[in-house]
Amino acid sequence: MSACRVCRLSRRCCMLLRTKHHLWKSQTRTRLRGTTPSLRRGFSRRVKRSWPKSTPFILVISNLVVCLSVAFCLLFTLFSPKLSSEKLAEAQRRFATLQNELQSSLDAQRESSASGLGLRRRKTVFALSQKERCKHRNIKDLQLAFSEFYLSLILLQNYQNLNFTGFRKILKKHDKILETSRGADWRVAHVEVAPFYTCKKITQIISETETLVTTELEGGDRQKAMKRLRVPPLGAAQPAPAWTTFRVGLYCGVFLVLLVTVVISGINTYGWRQAGVNHVLIFELNPRNNLSHQHLFEIAGLLGVLWCVSLLSCLFRDNILVPMQANPLALYGFFLLFLINPFKTCYYKSRFWLLKLLFRVVTAPFHHVGFADFWLADQLNSLVVVLMDLEYMICFYSSELDWTEHSGLVLNIRDKSQCNTYSYGVRAVIKCLPAWFRFAQCLRRYRDTKRAFPHLVNAGKYSTSFFVVTFSALYSTHKEIHPESQVYFYLYISCLIISSCYTLIWDLKMDWGLFDRNAGENTFLREEIVYPQKAYYYCAIVEDVFLRFAWILTITLTTLTNFQGVSDILATVLAPLEVFRRFVWNFFRLENEHLNNCGEFRAVRDISVAPLNADDQTLLEQMMDQEDGVRNRQGKKSWKRSYSMSLRRPRLASQSKTRDTKVLIEDTDDDS
Repeated sequence: MSACRVCRLSRRCCMLLRTKHHLWKSQTRTRLRGTTPSLRRGFSRRVKRSWPKSTPFILVISNLVVCLSVAFCLLFTLFSPKLSSEKLAEAQRRFATLQNELQSSLDAQRESSASGLGLRRRKTVFALSQKERCKHRNIKDLQLAFSEFYLSLILLQNYQNLNFTGFRKILKKHDKILETSRGADWRVAHVEVAPFYTCKKITQIISETETLVTTELEGGDRQKAMKRLRVPPLGAAQPAPAWTTFRVGLYCGVFLVLLVTVVISGINTYGWRQAGVNHVLIFELNPRNNLSHQHLFEIAGLLGVLWCVSLLSCLFRDNILVPMQANPLALYGFFLLFLINPFKTCYYKSRFWLLKLLFRVVTAPFHHVGFADFWLADQLNSLVVVLMDLEYMICFYSSELDWTEHSGLVLNIRDKSQCNTYSYGVRAVIKCLPAWFRFAQCLRRYRDTKRAFPHLVNAGKYSTSFFVVTFSALYSTHKEIHPESQVYFYLYISCLIISSCYTLIWDLKMDWGLFDRNAGENTFLREEIVYPQKAYYYCAIVEDVFLRFAWILTITLTTLTNFQGVSDILATVLAPLEVFRRFVWNFFRLENEHLNNCGEFRAVRDISVAPLNADDQTLLEQMMDQEDGVRNRQGKKSWKRSYSMSLRRPRLASQSKTRDTKVLIEDTDDDS
């Protein structure tokens, strides 16, 4: 709790008590209005006699609040220097490390350039190995590391200023209520000479960081360096150009109805920003350059307008020269070109970030899995219908469409149902792909952390989707051949029930963190909530329960009616509802992740310029997760395990030999 928060609390208590006191006095004046002077004098004498019984209680409570605030100031004055000195020492250590790494990289570049000039005409015989290249970090990695280090310095400086402001306001309120100047004198004597306020070392490190980045990493361009280092506040949106705002209004006016459906990602971003959920940190975005909700609204409006134009072209095919068959293909082709456009236009960095995430999702078992990776894979699990439509479109254009017919999209009479059946198992594989991506990610996270819970349990949740799709395909394939056999149908329903219950419990308990035992007054929720109204959470719980079991409606209507197109109609209705369910899920999933980051006091990304070996890092994490941790013991030692690791730093220019620091970590089973 900061000093400013205590100041606000004491101010509210004092205002409440003072309001009650003034209300009592005003009621007394109302009673005496219209009475004689003698009665008023007699009543005032009685009030003075009863003064110790009424008013002192209010004054005692008010003074008690002020005294508690001053006591907090005294306690914080004792502990604040230690906190500030620890953080300052950590900042100095990180700054020295970054300086060494930068010097090492610059020296390596100078040596390579000098050797290139001296041996210009000689062909290189011995190329640098991968191990030699890894000794010197890339300049881009150093730029990113300096940016995050600069952000941590700014947060530390803001913390110092915030607590000094809290001291000043608390003591000012103390002097105002007690009508004394002791608070101001105490502030001058103790606070203004405290190390956390007088020490300007943090300002010096900030200045040195700006100078170092300007001269060494940005070629002397201070404006470019400060643009890379400075971070706008979390609540402030990225500045959008005037033409972006104009295009937002234009696209919204052209196609407002579709905009409501496709801008949910922009609404997510806006809601997180308004509630204070640090989605920039969670997704590991660049805090200096990321898309705001206005940019997402612009993209959604543009794609909505193009979809509308394609639909109108199909409807009015007789009045235009474009064939009807070409409209859907052209629309999807434009969407694909917009995504993979190699030119640095149309939000190139954001598109590249999305493509990189998609590649990491597809190749899930071969990469370390971050939050953004499995978040995107979860979004794909809600877009299974879209993937099925893409598969149907490819199959339709490649096998069923008769290109010689110019009147419309006419099917080939030879095999009309080829793209809707499971005859070759393609549709079943497409349905399983999103669940497989998350299943592989869970296995990869288990391999990295060696924790069966929650990763293997989460993998079991996604494995239920494989059984659902398998029995659904078997039931659809055999129900026409053997209509009397209902074995696959019962297995299909059983797997659906297990999968829905499994995913529902995981959504509410693990992903959202609800139904916490220590929720307190937040019944069925958790101890800390970000969004202002509890009704949001209860409505989200009810919505998730209903939409998780929406398949009951599909199964019921499909089995009870003989209408052939009922399944397609229900799929068209339930697919947007599933997207809406994921839209609500995003709000509370990122809220839970944000609270976890706050609990771990994580405000910036941890970027290691010289990372440890992956095996050594996993070993350290395992031992730090033990109950007693890793401790040095000088007494009698029982059963012991020893691990030797090599923490190798990149070689500096002044070093002729590579030094390996051997770290011996001992883990014993005694409790002394």
